[in-house]
Amino acid sequence: MNAEPQQSYHYHVMRRAIDLIDQSDEALSLNALAAEMDMSPAHFQRVFTSWVGVSPKRYQQYLALGHAKSLLAQRFTMLETSHELGLSGSGRLHDLFLRWEAMSPGEFARKGEGLKIYWGWFDSPFGLSLVMGTEKGICGIGFASEAGEDATMEDLVSRWPDADYVEDPMMLRPWVLAAFGAGGQATEKLPLYMIGAPFQIKVWEALLAIPSGHVTTYSEIAQAIGRPRAVRAVGTAVGRNPVSFLIPCHRALRKSGGLGGYHWGLPVKRAILAWESARAEA
Repeated sequence: MNAEPQQSYHYHVMRRAIDLIDQSDEALSLNALAAEMDMSPAHFQRVFTSWVGVSPKRYQQYLALGHAKSLLAQRFTMLETSHELGLSGSGRLHDLFLRWEAMSPGEFARKGEGLKIYWGWFDSPFGLSLVMGTEKGICGIGFASEAGEDATMEDLVSRWPDADYVEDPMMLRPWVLAAFGAGGQATEKLPLYMIGAPFQIKVWEALLAIPSGHVTTYSEIAQAIGRPRAVRAVGTAVGRNPVSFLIPCHRALRKSGGLGGYHWGLPVKRAILAWESARAEA
C-alpha cells in the first residue's frame, strides 16, 4: 500500500541528482542536470519544486558536502536549552512527535515475545519505506533505497525476533500519511512506541528535542543525557534508532561537521537534511 506514489519517484530523481552533483567539480545548470536524467528542464524543475519547494540551483547548495558544516555553524541546537527556547514545541513538522510510550526494560528483554507488530511497505519522500507499528504507535521505519527490501525487512525484524508480525498496511496507513506530511493529518497526534534498551531510549528522547532544520552533535547528546564520556555509545544508540526520520537520528553530526554514519545510507541522510533545510527556508 503506497502513501504517496509520486514521492518515491521524486526521491529517485533526487538520488540520481545527488550522484551527479557529487561527481561534478562544479555546480550543474538546470539544463545539464535535466539532460543527464533524460528529462526536459521544465519537467525536472517541476519535480524539484513539487518535492522540496526550491529551485534545483538552491537545492544543490543543500546537497553539497559542506552543508552539514553550515548547519552546524548556523543551526546548532544545544539540547539542554532547547526546551527553554521553545524549539521542541514550536509546531514545526516533526517537532511535536512527543506523544510516545517506551517499552519497559522487562518487556524489551523478552525480544518482542507476546507483541503483535503490524507492517507494510509505503512510498515516502526518501524512497520505499518499511513501516512497523503496534497498537500503541509506530515502532519502526526503515528505508530500502540503499539496503534493498530484503535486508531492510531482516534488519527491523531482527530487533524484536520473537514478536508476531502481521502484514497490515491499512492499519498503519493513517500514521504513515501523518508521518510524511500527507493527507492533512495532525502530526502532534501521531503516536510512537519506542522499543529499546533504557540507555537507547534516553538517547532517542534527546533526538526528539532537535527541531526540524537544525542539527546537533553526538557529544552534545551525550551531555544532554548526563553521560558526557559516552560519545561512542551514544553514536551506537543513534544508529540503532528503529524509527528513522520521526526520531531524527539524521540530525546528529560529528563535531567536525561531518555527516557521521547513517544506518540506511549516507545518501538518504543527506537527502533528508537537505529536504528539511529547504522546507525550513521555504
